[in-house]
Amino acid sequence: MAVSSTLATFGQDQKATTMKYPQTTKGTTVDVYFDTKVADPYRWLEDDKSAETGAWVKAQNEVTYDYLSKIPFRDALKSRMEKLWNYEKIGAPFKEGEFTYYYKNNGLQNQSVLYRKDAKGNETIFLDPNTFSKDGTTSLGGLDFSKDGSKVAYAISEGGSDWRKVIIMDAISQKIIEDTIVDVKFSGVSWKGNEGFYYSSYDKPKGSELSAKTDQHKLYFHKLGTAQKTDKVIFGADKKRRYVGGSVTEDDDYLVITAANSTYGNELYIKDLTKANSPIVTIVDNFKSSNAIIENEGTKLFIDTDWNAPNKRIVTVDVNNPKPANWKNFIAETENVLTTSTGAGYFFANYMQDAVSVVKQYDYSGKLIRQIELPGVGTAEGFGGKKKENILYYSFTNYITPGSTYSFDAKTGISSIYQRPKVDFKSEQYESKQVFYTSKDGTKIPMIITHKKGLKLDGKNPTILYAYGGFNISLTPSFSIANAVWMENGGVYAVPNLRGGGEYGKKWHDAGTKMQKQNVFDDFIAAAEYLIAQKYTSSQYLAIRGGSNGGLLVGATMTQRPDLMKVALPAVGVMDMLRYHTFTAGAGWAYDYGTAQDSKEMFNYLKGYSPVHNVKKDIQYPATMVTTGDHDDRVVPAHSFKFAAELQDKQAGTNPVLIRIDINAGHGAGKSVAATIQENVDIQAFTLYNMGIQKLPESK
Repeated sequence: MAVSSTLATFGQDQKATTMKYPQTTKGTTVDVYFDTKVADPYRWLEDDKSAETGAWVKAQNEVTYDYLSKIPFRDALKSRMEKLWNYEKIGAPFKEGEFTYYYKNNGLQNQSVLYRKDAKGNETIFLDPNTFSKDGTTSLGGLDFSKDGSKVAYAISEGGSDWRKVIIMDAISQKIIEDTIVDVKFSGVSWKGNEGFYYSSYDKPKGSELSAKTDQHKLYFHKLGTAQKTDKVIFGADKKRRYVGGSVTEDDDYLVITAANSTYGNELYIKDLTKANSPIVTIVDNFKSSNAIIENEGTKLFIDTDWNAPNKRIVTVDVNNPKPANWKNFIAETENVLTTSTGAGYFFANYMQDAVSVVKQYDYSGKLIRQIELPGVGTAEGFGGKKKENILYYSFTNYITPGSTYSFDAKTGISSIYQRPKVDFKSEQYESKQVFYTSKDGTKIPMIITHKKGLKLDGKNPTILYAYGGFNISLTPSFSIANAVWMENGGVYAVPNLRGGGEYGKKWHDAGTKMQKQNVFDDFIAAAEYLIAQKYTSSQYLAIRGGSNGGLLVGATMTQRPDLMKVALPAVGVMDMLRYHTFTAGAGWAYDYGTAQDSKEMFNYLKGYSPVHNVKKDIQYPATMVTTGDHDDRVVPAHSFKFAAELQDKQAGTNPVLIRIDINAGHGAGKSVAATIQENVDIQAFTLYNMGIQKLPESK
C-alpha cells in the first residue's frame, strides 16, 4: 500500500494554493453486516506497525506542516501563547507521613514537578517527570503513598499510551526499592497498609498493544518484596469484566471492588481486610446503576448511587447486610446532579446547577452545616482529604477566570486564597453569558458564550463552537490559555451542554445514547444555528471543535451539514462506528453507541451517521484539520486516518483537508506543554486563515 502524490488545489479567500497531496491506496476489503456489503478500502491503515502506515503518516505530516508553515501569523500566535502560558502554577498541598507534597510548574516546563516540604519548611524536589525522557513524552500517570507515607508507587506513561509502568520507591530516601511493575492499564494504585498494593490490568494482547482488543480486566495484589509474576489475582480471573478497580478504605479495613462491562453501570463488592481469607461480598450484582463506596464509619458504608435516583444520592448501609434493599437515604436526590467528596470529617455535596457548582457541607449524621460561599459563578472542585485534616483545598475557575486554589477551614467555613496565578490576561475585559436555545425536537439546551465585552453582533466574529455530548461527562466552565488567546484575537468561544452528557443526570445522558444519538448532533447543529441567528457569527466564520466522542460529534455534524461551518476540527475522534468496538477497550463504549452486531436496526442506525461511511463525492466539506496521536490506544488513530483519507478522496471545491499526527503522543493525557502549545497554535492558525483572516488584530 504505497503512498503516492497527486496535485490538489486548495484555496483560501485570499488566494488559491496548489500543493502536493498524498494519495491513499484503496484496498478491496468488504465486510457483510446483515446481508449488507460495506466496503472498507482503507482497512490497511489500521495496522499501526506497518511500514506502509508509517510512510503514510510521514507523507501526510509533510503536507500538513508545509501548509501550516505558510500561514503568516502562525509565529505571532505561538509567541503570544507561550508568553501567556508562562506563569507559575502550584497545586493544592497534601500531607503524607511527615511531609507536605505539592505540584509546581514554573511556567513552560513540559511536565509539572512534585515538590515536598519537611516539618521545618525545607523544600526539595521529590519527582521531576521532565527527567523521565529527553523529549518530554514520558509523563507521570498517577501516584499513591502507603498508609504511613514511607513508600510510594508511581505510574509512568510512555508516548501517551494508556499502558503504564509502576515504580516503587522508598519515600524517605527516594530510592527505588523493587523491580518495575509492567503492563498496567486503566488502573489506580491502592495500598493495603505498608505491605503492598492493589492494581488492575489486562493480559498483554496478541498483535499490537496499541490497537488489539483488551476485554478481561483483573485486579491484582502486589506484596512488597515479591516478583510481579507471583502477584495474586483478587478478582476477574473467572468472572470476565472489561473494567475492574480496587481501592482500600482510609481505615484500611475494607477492599472495595467495582466491576463494569461498559462506561456506565457497575457491580459493587467488598472484602473485609481485618479477617484472614474473608470472602468477597456482593453488594450490587448488576450493571443497571452506577455505585461507589465513598466513605465508611466502622461497619457503616456510605454509597454514592444513581439507583432509583437519576441525579444521584448518598445512601448508608451496614456492611454485614449491604444489599440495596437495606439502603437508607443519607443525602437525598435533588433536581441537580450530585458529586460528593469527603474530608476533615465532613461530606461535601457538589451540585451542578445548569453546569455550574453549588456546594453544601454535611456532617456524618446527615445534618446540613452550610452552603459554601464560592468566589463566583463557575466550577469548584476539591474539598477532599483525610478525616484528620482541618484545612481542605478546592479550585475555582470559569471561562474568564484562571483557576485559583483556595484553602477552606472546615470548622468555620471560611475560604482563603492559597494560590492565585499571575496570568497576563485581563479578565475584566471579557464576559460569559449563559443562554438556553431550542433543539430540533423542542428540548432546551444551555450554552455559555464567552468573548470580549462590547462585541459587535455583525456575523463576522470568528467563533469556535466546542462540545462533547456523551458518556455522562459534563462540560463545566474552566479557564484555558488557548481560549484566552483566541478571545484576545476577537474570537467567540461557545460551549453548549448537549444531551449525552451528565449535566442533568442519567436521563440527559440516556437521551444521547444508542438510537437517540442523533439528538446530540441535532443539539450541536441547533447551537450553531442559534449563534448565526443571533449574529455572533456566520457560517463563513464558524468552526466546530471536539475531541474523542467530541471528535465523532464534529465528524457526524460536518458530514450531515457541511454548509453550516467554514472549519471543522475533529480531534482523536471515534470515526468508524461499525468497527470501533474491535479495538483496545472500545467494546466498553457500547452503552453509549450500541454495536453493528447488536441488530440490523442498530447497524443501519450506526452506518447512518458513522463519519467514515458518510463522506460523499462532489460535496464541499469545510476546511478540515483532523488531529490525532500515533500512540493513541484509547481511540486508535486508524479512525482519524480513514476519515482523512475519505475526505481527501472525495472533497469538492477548494477547502483544504489535512491531518496532523503527533508522533509519540496518545489520547491527550500527559502531553508536554510544548506539544500542547504547538497543537493549539496550529489549530487556531488554520482556523483563522481559512476564515479569510490574514493578520491578527495586534499586528494590524
